[in-house]
Amino acid sequence: MSAKKHGHVHHSKTTRDILSAERVLTTAGLKSGDIFLDAGSGDGFISFAASAVVGENGKVYAMDVYPESVVNIKKETEEKGIKNLDVAVADLTDKIPLDDDSIDICVMANVMHGFVENDEVEAVMKEIGRVIKQDGVFAVVEFKKIEGSRGPPFDIKLAPQDVEDILTQYNFEPVSASEVGPYHHLVKGINKK
Repeated sequence: MSAKKHGHVHHSKTTRDILSAERVLTTAGLKSGDIFLDAGSGDGFISFAASAVVGENGKVYAMDVYPESVVNIKKETEEKGIKNLDVAVADLTDKIPLDDDSIDICVMANVMHGFVENDEVEAVMKEIGRVIKQDGVFAVVEFKKIEGSRGPPFDIKLAPQDVEDILTQYNFEPVSASEVGPYHHLVKGINKK
């Protein structure tokens, strides 16, 4: 185990007040019938929006390392009568409980900086690459690297180029970098397995 391991705590703090799930999903290219993974789903606000987009012919998987987050998403899913959303506790650095090549689009919002800080990128990216179909989309949302703004400490925020470098290293072809709000950017990559 490296000395850096678990140096950054992956907080389960929502950003639904400053990040539009709909804008993230539109930018990522989510459409009706897609199979979607919300990797590090937190309170599930992106998962719920994705559920409406993919419709009854699609499927949404929400996965988070925090059991409390998963319990809350399950409860809200049941209360809203949502049928196309599955929720699971999952450590993305270990094993994502999904089949190989099963995901059309995966969004990871406000999580990658922690994996970078904890030297866990390789383990996560191997699993992300395994579950996303060839030519499927991996969209990474991160806080803009702005001093004194919301989000993690400035020194661990990731600029779009940082994210593109990670994607390229793990066989994803970066195809766009976009602003998706006042505090966030999204880098979209295509799985080139």
